[in-house]
Amino acid sequence: MKDAKTPFSEIAKTLFVSNGTVHVRMKKMEDLGIIKSFNLQLNHHKIGYDITAFLGIYLSKSSQYDEVAKALEKIPEIVDLHYTTGNYSMFLKLICKDTEHLRKILMEKIQNIPEITRTETMISLQENINRPLDFEV
Repeated sequence: MKDAKTPFSEIAKTLFVSNGTVHVRMKKMEDLGIIKSFNLQLNHHKIGYDITAFLGIYLSKSSQYDEVAKALEKIPEIVDLHYTTGNYSMFLKLICKDTEHLRKILMEKIQNIPEITRTETMISLQENINRPLDFEV
């Protein structure tokens, strides 16, 4: 989890098992849906995306979640989407180049989805923790 580039041979040595055993176990965890993907984690600021924002979305009816989720999935700047309890029906994270880009996404894409009645935007000033869940296997 800490480095997806770690070769199976190195994992095998650490666990005192064969490369084949690691390969089979990894494949099994993929097939079971335990491992969803192997990703690169980019520094968005270094590629010109300087705004991380969180958006609380109010729906006219909670039953519209699936329909709205499909519409939001088409917006590439949205990197996380959650169906939530509490004040918001949905909560999402998006990455934008600047505040003008954020405004454009909000006004032209998100707020044009008819089932969305209202949104609340929070801009992140700093991210201190971004890590996978760390637990003993």
